[in-house]
Formats: sequence, C-alpha cells, structure tokens
Amino acid sequence: MKIEGAKVFSVYGKGGIGKSTTSSNLSAAFSKLGKRVLQIGCDPKHDSTFTLTGQLQPTVIDILKSVDFHAEELRPEDFVTEGFNGVQCIEAGGPPAGTGCGGYVVGQTVKLLKQHHLLDDTDVVIFDVLGDVVCGGFAAPLQHADRAVIVTANDFDSIYAMNRIIAAVQAKSSNYKVRLAGCVANRSRETDEVDRFCETVGFKRIAHMPDFDAIRRSRLKKKTLFEMPDEDDIVMARKEYIRLAETLWAGTDPLAPQPLEDRDIFELLGFD
Repeated sequence: MKIEGAKVFSVYGKGGIGKSTTSSNLSAAFSKLGKRVLQIGCDPKHDSTFTLTGQLQPTVIDILKSVDFHAEELRPEDFVTEGFNGVQCIEAGGPPAGTGCGGYVVGQTVKLLKQHHLLDDTDVVIFDVLGDVVCGGFAAPLQHADRAVIVTANDFDSIYAMNRIIAAVQAKSSNYKVRLAGCVANRSRETDEVDRFCETVGFKRIAHMPDFDAIRRSRLKKKTLFEMPDEDDIVMARKEYIRLAETLWAGTDPLAPQPLEDRDIFELLGFD
C-alpha cells in the first residue's frame, strides 16, 4: 500500500531525544503554512500527538482489536482525531510487549487510510517512529517516506544512534524511494559535535532547537509551541520550526552519507 500525492517524512532518533515534540511542532508549522497535515505516531505508548490533541487517543491496533479486526466496521472518526489547526492525528500503536512486529501495525494503519481515502486530501504525512532503528518492523515507515529526518543532540549516544539510523535508511534506499533529508540538533546549546560528525560522513544539519525550558513546559501543558504565550524563547523556536517546514516542503537534496564503523565513531567523538 503506497502513499501517493502527499510528501511523506519519517522522524527517527535515539529514545527520549524529543522526536514526538519535534514531529508535533513540525506538523503545526506545516499547518501554519497552509498545508493539510496528517501525523502518525508509531509507538505503543501512543503519545506522539499528545500536544496536538491535548489527550491520549486510542491506537489503531486497539480499535481494530475491538471489532475483531473487521476493518470494514470502522469509520474515520474511530481512529482519526483532529488536532491543533486542523492537523489530523493517528496513533498506530504497537503490538503487545514481546509479541508481533511494529511493521504490521504500520501496514494496517496505511491500509485503513487508503481504504477510507484519508490520504486524498493530505499534503504532508509525518511518521513519528520510536527509538533507534534496530529491526525491519520499525523501519517500515521508510517504505512510504520520501525523506527521513533524524533528531539528535550534541552528545555521543545521540550521534551514535544517528549513525545507526543512517545505515538503516541507506539500506532501505536501495529498494525504496526514501532518502535522508538531514538532522535536527535538539535540546542542545552547542552543535559542534553534531557538525563534526556530519562533516565526516557527508551529512547535514537542517535545524537547531536549543535547550529551551519553554519547549519542556509546552509538553506539560499539552500544547504545541504555536499555542503558547509569545515569550522570546517560544517565538524563536516557532520561527525555527517554520523554517524547517519550509525547507522540507521546498525539497532537500537526497543525502547519501557513509556511516562510520563503531571503532571509527568512538575515535571521532571519544567518550564522555
């Protein structure tokens, strides 16, 4: 089941790095540019769209289970919630711990969207994917994406995870259209380590979100930055998200960085 007509982005990064916050604010930014946006959370804890909707919504897999997997009994409003500024929000969820595969959940979600023609009026689709890419299941959104965006911080562990994700995307790009767009340095005062890695492997930083407390507070208040008061830090962060959305919409060069071997990345960045 291919997604056609919309620009599709998959957001990856180390666990806890701020992928959901980045994805939700990026969705809000696209909506502010007048785009029709659909965000799909791909995490069992189903909190990707929390700041867009102000609530935890049920997952596609739980809803399918409630109708004994008879998808024809479902209506769009059963699994799609409208969030901030018209952003359509879906939580794909995931299989119970220790069973199943995340790839199945992504496949079922895209199948539902196609069956209900929910992609016909969509300009941008954002997949928010949990954690590091370590298996084919969690790499499944790459089969639909035009570009992959990696969220990182200016530290060894985050960049190490980014290196692994680059390798995964490069592997998928041999059979699918997905290419790397670049990385977002998140929650980082400096970007020197991220930039040094990018220069070494042939990658590119396309945004920088400093460690603003306002971003943390927005999540506690169940809001995107675009609904928060006009404080200096918030206004600055909003502008960066708008700039990132404009960059992605205009189209980024398809990057083909060469990931480092483990020994080489340790020698490049050293230990904390």
